[in-house]
Amino acid sequence: MEFHGLNKLTLLDFPEHLACTVFTGRCNLRCPFCHNAGLVLSPENEPVIAPEEIFRFLEKRQGTLEGICVTGGEPTLQADLLSFLRRCKELGYLVKLDTNGTRPDVLSAALREDLLDYIAMDIKNCPARYAETAGLSLVRLSAFEESITLIRGSGIPYEFRTTVVREFHTKEDLLAVGEWLKGSKRYALQAFLNSGNLIGSGLSGYSAEELREFRTLLLPYFEEVLLRA
Repeated sequence: MEFHGLNKLTLLDFPEHLACTVFTGRCNLRCPFCHNAGLVLSPENEPVIAPEEIFRFLEKRQGTLEGICVTGGEPTLQADLLSFLRRCKELGYLVKLDTNGTRPDVLSAALREDLLDYIAMDIKNCPARYAETAGLSLVRLSAFEESITLIRGSGIPYEFRTTVVREFHTKEDLLAVGEWLKGSKRYALQAFLNSGNLIGSGLSGYSAEELREFRTLLLPYFEEVLLRA
């Protein structure tokens, strides 16, 4: 595993659980609004944390922390992700995986082994604008759709989430996302914030009031719609 960060305590990343978060390097998308540009574009220049250091930390926190959130970058690009998750489960941790949905094969394998307790999949935009929003000339929508189907049928808690950027998301786009994911349990609208470490530039977010309006429009499509700052 290629780790480049460890947040030793989070009350936000893993809903309803006290957890830590580990950050993997590399991603196969180039979303202009990505706030972890270093992990995506030049992970070789980021600080490295050895897997054994992560496990030593997890062993010390047994009985205190409940879960671990594995995020990135894109964790499913890591060749030894499943073996890492197995060790986390052996230590008694609940596991949350953050993914962009491009590797349904890896997602399926993890689900078959019961290695996941929560999945959060980023939904970049409606299908018609997916490639543009992901920073690519072309994307294979079937991979995202397969991941969506796997997640919805997994029987474990999950969420789909969209970082809402004024330059990429209109009201009509978000309504199209609602139609695409209609009937899903939890959908989160995330406010875009400029971390200063973006892949793109010239981007802006919506106001809290505008995001609340979007939430109201999307409520009929989901069991629950959340707003995140």
